[in-house]
Amino acid sequence: MSDTLKNSIVDWLKGRVDAFGFAPVDRFDDAPEAHHPSRVCKNAQTVIAFGRTMPRGVLGSPDYDLHLLHRSYHTLYPYLDGVGLDLANLIERFGCRAVQIPSFAPLVYRGMEPWGIISLKHAAAAAGIGVFGRNQLVFHPRYGSLLRFGAVITDAKLDGDPLIEEDPCTSGCTACRDACPAEAFQDGSFKKLVCMSHVIRHGIYPLALRDEAGLKNIELIINTAGYNYWLKCDECLKVCPNNRGKKGNDDV
Repeated sequence: MSDTLKNSIVDWLKGRVDAFGFAPVDRFDDAPEAHHPSRVCKNAQTVIAFGRTMPRGVLGSPDYDLHLLHRSYHTLYPYLDGVGLDLANLIERFGCRAVQIPSFAPLVYRGMEPWGIISLKHAAAAAGIGVFGRNQLVFHPRYGSLLRFGAVITDAKLDGDPLIEEDPCTSGCTACRDACPAEAFQDGSFKKLVCMSHVIRHGIYPLALRDEAGLKNIELIINTAGYNYWLKCDECLKVCPNNRGKKGNDDV
């Protein structure tokens, strides 16, 4: 039954997403306990990760790249959520259990740091879709770091796909570090919260999170009023050689 189910999933995903892969749950042994797939789906056996890309032309827009990036992301998120919901229902028609993982919100807050229910970037890497680069984005061999991700966790035991081992960052490349206006590369590592505090903007945040009561309810605020945030920066995406496509154009 597992081969039949996996083939059905593969056939169904083709044309709906640009990349997908299968990861056995033992590839998540290092995940934080509260964000392990088994805490999301009872008797979890497999994580199916998938991604959809935004057009490279967005980053090359002379004047409106951030406007187009904003709408690309916030169009992809609900699309991927729909794919996840439909895929989970497809799997359950085979008599298995499945749950969809949100492509963005709702988030879980650990202190003041936002976490996904599981890390979709780690799920994508564990499923052989891509591999982490120096700026902690996941790079696909064809689509670079332009994929947005979703996932489904199931108790069906399905064969995993091969991992990508090759480092996506060419030796000596410092393009993203040199272009980063937030200076998020510090002490030899990439500081996610430094990046996020520079990139993510929302009109409600300064009002809702300016006092103790707002900060106490940050998870509720971000997951409701703060969902459709603005993106202030895309410099690392624009300068990365991996995002230029097969032709290797100088400009994205």
